[in-house]
Amino acid sequence: MAEKKRNGIDSYSVPEEISIYDMWSYNTTMEELGDKPWWELPERFSSLEEVWEYTKSKEYKEKNLSREAIKIDPEMACQPLGALLAALGIEGTLPYCHGSQGCASYFRFEFTRHFREPVMEAASSMTEDAAVFGGLSNIVEGLQNAYTLYKPKHIAVFTSCMAEVIGDDLKAFINRAKQKGSIPEDFPITYANTPSFVGSHVEGYDSMVRAILEQLAEPKEEKTEKINVIPGFDPYTANIKEVKKLLNTMGVDYTFVPDWSRTFDYPLGKFEMYPGGTPLEEVKNAVNNKGSVIIGKFSLKKTAKLIKNKWKQPLQAMEMPIGVEFTDKFIMTVSEMTGKEIPPEIEEMRGIALDAMTDAYQRFHGVKAAVVGDPDIVYGVSKFLLEMGAKPYYVVSTNGTKKWQKEMQALLDSSEFGKGCKAYAGMDLWQLRSLMYEEKPDILIGPCDLKYYAREFDLPLVRIGLPIMDRFNLHRYPIMGYEGVINLVTFIGNALLDHFDRICPEVNFDKLR
Repeated sequence: MAEKKRNGIDSYSVPEEISIYDMWSYNTTMEELGDKPWWELPERFSSLEEVWEYTKSKEYKEKNLSREAIKIDPEMACQPLGALLAALGIEGTLPYCHGSQGCASYFRFEFTRHFREPVMEAASSMTEDAAVFGGLSNIVEGLQNAYTLYKPKHIAVFTSCMAEVIGDDLKAFINRAKQKGSIPEDFPITYANTPSFVGSHVEGYDSMVRAILEQLAEPKEEKTEKINVIPGFDPYTANIKEVKKLLNTMGVDYTFVPDWSRTFDYPLGKFEMYPGGTPLEEVKNAVNNKGSVIIGKFSLKKTAKLIKNKWKQPLQAMEMPIGVEFTDKFIMTVSEMTGKEIPPEIEEMRGIALDAMTDAYQRFHGVKAAVVGDPDIVYGVSKFLLEMGAKPYYVVSTNGTKKWQKEMQALLDSSEFGKGCKAYAGMDLWQLRSLMYEEKPDILIGPCDLKYYAREFDLPLVRIGLPIMDRFNLHRYPIMGYEGVINLVTFIGNALLDHFDRICPEVNFDKLR
């Protein structure tokens, strides 16, 4: 059969003198495409500029929003990243990624660029051989090296794609390593399966937190008067410090687990291999405490089931204390669980936060925001915006579930300022772009990935969440608690004012705002 002649060219036959941008002029009409490669676009687009303009159209928006088989610019990471954060919140713990070296490097890079601190992590360094024959020899040798060289008190093992695809059995491999003498029989090693190809960093964090609490637990008959406070996935060291400040002010006896507030925020001058973290003895005894409070109900579903069903411990799984109402709820929940009264110092903190909100309220009222990020964070930030009379018009969580979307929408509908606002679970940033071309918001709130869209739409961007790689020290400013309320008022309010100063006509350019 004679080969059909093509007017187009493919990526294998492009002459060196032709750039990728010139390839658009070689394409034919849609009817003439036939069996040509998918990358040869129809003649209707004669340049990249025309394609770019088409992506702004209503026709493209309908196609883009109906897309299901692929994500374009998703605002989430994979499970092992969350597992790494959980492990780094435990005293003397060396996180250990059973997978390839490239995966481990990516996880370290993400946190190093966000927190601007070194990140400790070991890996099995699996290669092609391990993909065929399994990673047993890698983990046996890797655990021995990790234990001998880095002298941790505890190793937390989690997986990446390669180990999960070939079905490596972590429990059996760890037991085998102990039998071979790679590590002592009584050395504490916890493990969690965190496949990168399903879920997100939030699920990986949950799996690792549950594994640590369950596998290190040492149940006793006698119960303590302490409570456990367990945070959801949270990229702010200052949030932990703020919550602990509230608990300390109330005189509460608690175990905060995991706690990475010092892991990513310790003084310059002397290197510490394992700075901070919840003491191992407190982690082991968490099962014996009188109750638990989870702050981040969308982040810790597996952990909540462990505490409620296996530990039989009183549990309050609630929203992150972002905004006044959710902070009030957290404090009252702790007060009821512990019997501690709310002291005047906390009432004063609350009053100062309310004063800050009142000062800026007129600048927030009616502002339309696109809020992007992890389910718990955008839920709390959206609640704060409603408290300020603003409209969380697009609330997007790529790793949000249908249940989150339903609860998020109910929260929006419960406020007069939430009318017309909508929650989107599973949506990526490229789909959000299509929505913004239909109706443009006034401000973007979310991770630094939004900066490209802020530039395209000429909008102010308030960086909240993970990652924030292009600004300094934002993880050191809490967005939780009453101090977090003041910071959110400051960050968002000043961003709106900066933008107004930049775009306003000369007659409105004034020092008084």
